[in-house]
Amino acid sequence: MDKENFDEEFEKLWKETPASHSESEKEASWEKFHSKTFAVKKKKTAPWRYYAAAAVLLFVLIGTGFYFNTKPQLENVVLAENVIENTTQKIKYVVLPDDSKVELSPNSKITYGNNFALNRKIEIIGQAYFKVTKDKKHPFQVFCNETTTTVLGTSFIVKESDKKEVTVELYEGSVQMNVKGNDQKWILKPGEKFTYGNETAAVTEFSRFIDFDNEKLSVLSTYIEENYGYKVILPKENLDQKITIRINKKEVLKTIVQLISEMYNLNFEINEDLKQITFQ
Repeated sequence: MDKENFDEEFEKLWKETPASHSESEKEASWEKFHSKTFAVKKKKTAPWRYYAAAAVLLFVLIGTGFYFNTKPQLENVVLAENVIENTTQKIKYVVLPDDSKVELSPNSKITYGNNFALNRKIEIIGQAYFKVTKDKKHPFQVFCNETTTTVLGTSFIVKESDKKEVTVELYEGSVQMNVKGNDQKWILKPGEKFTYGNETAAVTEFSRFIDFDNEKLSVLSTYIEENYGYKVILPKENLDQKITIRINKKEVLKTIVQLISEMYNLNFEINEDLKQITFQ
């Protein structure tokens, strides 16, 4: 979409009286807007209203993933050469040998082999969020209890309850689910959740977004601190400014920070040592 057409559509959206829509209508609206607006690769810097328009509709670009369409081998998987366990009460951040990222929840453990970059198989006990590096030649498989999640590059959560029930929530891309001893496979789309327990499997929807509807900017700052662990410092005059935005619950922190910067014409500094973000 060229700039002139974008401005016309933005002005129309800005003046339009908001209406209540279902989740499916919101998703469809974003996909239509995204396909028109971002069809051509954009420059790194963009006017603030490009960001604001995207935020009014939906804030997050959903990546396209791939699934591995063969039945994985579930039996006799031995992955005990590398063990990473989180015995703390905070999320532990792990970078795997293939540069995939894991957010390992408290009281959780992952194990994988020494040749992980070529044989991307990993076992989990507990809960973890995976951000998988794409590699079409080497599918990424997560084993949890009797389930296997197979992907090439995507982001999802795998968690096992005390009752051995396994849940997989897909945020981006596509994954294939298999259950040991069962020939059936389940292909998940973003926003879908796979649950397996008591020899029963089900696919349902879940909300992968959080909405801030005419909330104070300070409320979004609190959300960042609670979910990303970074303290946010805003100028006093911006604390009570209102924001309406929908963001992916697993969005990259810097993307959120850059959006706030563009929308309110603020500069920012991220101090990794202090875990602090300062806007001015």
